[in-house]
Amino acid sequence: MTEMTDNPLMAEATGQTAGKDTGERHHHGVSFGEAFKVWLRVAALSFGGPAGQIAVMHRIVVDEKRWIGEHRFLHALNYCMLLPGPEAQQLAIYIGWLMHRTLGGLVAGLLFVLPGFLSILCLSYIYAAYGSVGIVAGLFFGLKAAVLAVVVQAVIRIGSRALRNNIMLAIAAAAFIAIFFLHVPFPLIVLAAGFAGFLGGRFGLAAFSPGGGHKAGSGPVLSDADSALGEGIPAHARPDLGWSLRISAALLALWLVPVAAIYVSLGPGDVFSQIGLFFSQMAVVTFGGAYAVLAYVAQEAVQHFGWLKPGEMLDGLGMAETTPGPLIMVVQFVGFMGAYRNSGSLDPMFAATLAAILTTWVTFVPCFLWIFLGAPFIEKLRGNAALAGAMSAITAAVVGVILNLAIWFGVHTLFAEVAAVQLGGLRLDIPVLQSAVPAAMALSVAAAIAIFRFKTSVITTLLVCAISGMLWTLAVG
Repeated sequence: MTEMTDNPLMAEATGQTAGKDTGERHHHGVSFGEAFKVWLRVAALSFGGPAGQIAVMHRIVVDEKRWIGEHRFLHALNYCMLLPGPEAQQLAIYIGWLMHRTLGGLVAGLLFVLPGFLSILCLSYIYAAYGSVGIVAGLFFGLKAAVLAVVVQAVIRIGSRALRNNIMLAIAAAAFIAIFFLHVPFPLIVLAAGFAGFLGGRFGLAAFSPGGGHKAGSGPVLSDADSALGEGIPAHARPDLGWSLRISAALLALWLVPVAAIYVSLGPGDVFSQIGLFFSQMAVVTFGGAYAVLAYVAQEAVQHFGWLKPGEMLDGLGMAETTPGPLIMVVQFVGFMGAYRNSGSLDPMFAATLAAILTTWVTFVPCFLWIFLGAPFIEKLRGNAALAGAMSAITAAVVGVILNLAIWFGVHTLFAEVAAVQLGGLRLDIPVLQSAVPAAMALSVAAAIAIFRFKTSVITTLLVCAISGMLWTLAVG
């Protein structure tokens, strides 16, 4: 007999509800304890920005654990791509919520952020105290080179399954051209693809239907019906306006009440007030991920607030790129250095630590709000033909965007310098060939051979490359 629990969140996660019929209990067979371990693993392997993180999550949750099917995974990803904030973390919240209700979403989302938060906090301590990260840079250098192979694997894996026909290929190509060459804002690309897909689905075009088209993905595709969760909508995932209002009010309070309290008690000129307000604003405009707002954040942090010195944003970006977790975690470094240099009567390191926590809090709490508020309605619309067409087209566009991220990541990994070149009305970031980093290229090639040819596990590949990066750094002094 299953023991009942007095903890309401745990009861919700496990499907146990005292005094209620257990007919609403999950039957996917995945215990909360097992899910906790899986989300820890996903978090620990979440290197390489959104492309690498989505790849890792897909490989573990869909291919290996078979929790949810391919269509459901892409449907959830498409919704997350429409939201402000880090889409990979929001996808983890979404899947965690589907599997184990509110507590599952909270745990999946928190664990996704925790390793990156702790890593960047430690590196920020070293950076503030010594101005460099020493041998630690070698470890992350090796990880960064290995993650490039994981990112390429993501493009191939998702692309082979999402680009089922020529229309989807054309949408992906158009999205890539728009964002890579024309620098069209990411939200416009998604909206245009979604509108085209909506019309295609509305008029019943086969190319826009889930599974429609002529091209089969590489390898077997897990259907929703064959997954642990099945193709139906769990009872807790059905729209409930009362629950939506309660969870939204709670999350809004968690997000904004601390910011308001700091502003009222310390005043608008205090660094903590500035950090709370500025990064709360960033949380609602970061459409398209961190890349869309990094330039603005750097400009404000250097020129307006004086939190960073010129060039230091790149140091923080390097930390975020080579540690697990969302790339937007770079804002934690910005907040840390801002309070470190404007600590007032507090110890600089203590003030910086508080600022890092505050920055992370106001950046990621809204992510839970977007998912818990909207996901039940998105799940209900999963079978809608017009919406399915829109989501299919968005998936294709996302492949083009991920390809753009993969190229960006690869260029900045394999070359030490990148130059902006104007070709007519286009601005392209071209790697400076003389700045090629042979060690990074060698590690990336070795990682690719290990993953694609010998099917070596990602964690083994990352570990070997990390050690190799450290040894290389020691050898070159």
